[in-house]
Amino acid sequence: MQVAAIPAFNDNYIWAIHDNHHLIVVDPGDAAPVIAFIEQHQLQLTTILVTHHHHDHTGGIQTLCDNYSGITVYGPAEENIPNRHVALTDNAQVKIIAPACEFNVMHIPGHTLGHIAYYGASGLFCGDTLFHAGCGRLFEGSPTQMKASLERLGALPAETLVFCTHEYTLANLTFALAVEPDNADINRTLARCQQLRTEGTPTLPTTIAEQRQINPFLRSAEPTLQHQAEQWAQQPCKTPVEVFTQLRAWKDQF
Repeated sequence: MQVAAIPAFNDNYIWAIHDNHHLIVVDPGDAAPVIAFIEQHQLQLTTILVTHHHHDHTGGIQTLCDNYSGITVYGPAEENIPNRHVALTDNAQVKIIAPACEFNVMHIPGHTLGHIAYYGASGLFCGDTLFHAGCGRLFEGSPTQMKASLERLGALPAETLVFCTHEYTLANLTFALAVEPDNADINRTLARCQQLRTEGTPTLPTTIAEQRQINPFLRSAEPTLQHQAEQWAQQPCKTPVEVFTQLRAWKDQF
């Protein structure tokens, strides 16, 4: 099984999971680059996996379904997903015949209320919830929901590969370094990712282990981050949720 990034728009990645014959795509916001990928590699598109309803993750579904027959579209039950055939809830199992793989579904509200992730087939496909060194904006959910969702993802095995859907890494690492200027892991990761982007290479996937070391939104229980959040907010942050809330507000204005 192979996983490849199909760039879309300015900074999206549509993830292509394939066995050199059959193809799954995750969050196809634009059909054109997917069609080009299919033609280049001579693949049969069988499955579309959707994490949430935002147009840059769903905008290509209709065209793909019009162009290719026999596609099954999976998406969150709590959101309006175009052409969805199978509505998924927390802990559902997705079993795909071609390419042969299975996913566990995780309901991870925060960015949107119905947002889900797919865990399996070499990694975690988590949409706009967990980013490399960051997390999604809270368009619908609460800080408490997002923090709980991130903790659930952060509890996955350390070696889990993380395939999120935006190339926000350098901006996220710049913020992470502002929050934890003495974190050597962040400095090392930033230098490596800057080189990758210079070469035109995606900074993804990352791993859960790396995110535990560098991602401020997975580290809100750390005393250093509590102090930094209080300094920025100019008010006490007595709980990890309060720390997380202020870190997210800080990032929104960064």
